Amino acid sequence: MPTQIASFKKIALIILKDDEALLSIIEQINQLLCSKADIYLHAPQLNNTEAYNNLSMEEIGQHADLAISIGGDGTLLNCARALINENIPILGINLGRLGFLADVSIDAIDDVLLDILNGEFSVEERFLVQGDLKSQQTTSSYLAMNDIILHSLEAVRMIEFEVFSNQQLIHHQRADGLIVSTPTGSTAYSLSCGGPIIHPSLDVLAIVPICPHTLSNRPIVLPANQKIELRVIASDTTAQVSYDGQSNQVITPEQRLVIQPFPKRITLLHPKDYNYFDILRAKLHWSTQPKFS
Repeated sequence: MPTQIASFKKIALIILKDDEALLSIIEQINQLLCSKADIYLHAPQLNNTEAYNNLSMEEIGQHADLAISIGGDGTLLNCARALINENIPILGINLGRLGFLADVSIDAIDDVLLDILNGEFSVEERFLVQGDLKSQQTTSSYLAMNDIILHSLEAVRMIEFEVFSNQQLIHHQRADGLIVSTPTGSTAYSLSCGGPIIHPSLDVLAIVPICPHTLSNRPIVLPANQKIELRVIASDTTAQVSYDGQSNQVITPEQRLVIQPFPKRITLLHPKDYNYFDILRAKLHWSTQPKFS
C-alpha cells in the first residue's frame, strides 16, 4: 500500500557479497544521498571501504532508520532475520536473478531512492517463522522468512516423519522432505514442489511435501496461528532442518521441531508503483505469447 511519511535520515547499505564491482554502486548511492542523510555501510566481505562509516549488523540495528539490502533475495533474507527486532524497514536492490523481494533494479536506483527520501513509496509487512528444535534438555531456535525445510542429510535418500498441527496428527509420511512455507516463501522452493502461490497479506503457512512416496498427497494450507510440529521416525537416514536454505541443523528422532510465527514482523519498502501481481507476471513469465520460428 502507498504511504507518505517523514524522510529517513540514517541509511545503512548492506552488502554480503565479495564482488569488488559493488564498490561503484556504493559510491553511486553515497553520492546521491550523502547530502540528505547519514550513510552507514555493512560490507564485511569487501575491501577498500575505509572511506565509509563501516558498522557491524548489531550497530546497524542501533543507528539506522532504513536498511538497503544490495544483492539478491538471499541478502534480503539475511537482513530480515538480523534486523527483525530493530523495527527498521528494508529496501531491496536486486543484483541477483529472481528479485521477488529485492525488487529495485540497478537502473531505477536513483529515482526510487529519491522518491523514498521524499516519502513516496509502498510499504508492507511480512511475517517470519521461528523453528524451535526441542529435546528433553535443550531448545535451539532459528528464524526463517521463506521456509523451514526438513530433508535428508544424504543425497537421494528418503526420510520418514510425522506432521502435527496443534498436536493433532496430519499424516505419517515417507518423502524426500517437507517444506513449511510462509506466503513470502510460496514463490521459492515451495513453488518448485507444487505448492500454492500465497498472497503475502495472508497469515497462513503451507505444508508442502518434497517427492512423497504416495499417489495421494497434496500441499495443505493452515492458519499461521496453529503450531506445526515435525517428528522424525528412527531410520538409517540422518535428517536435517534448513532455515531459508542458509542455516542448518541435524534433527534426531528424540527431538521435535515446533514451528510458529515470530511475534514481530519485518517491514519492506517498495517503489511507489509496486504491484505484487506485476512481480509475479515478470518473474514467472505469465501472459507471455509463444514464439514461432
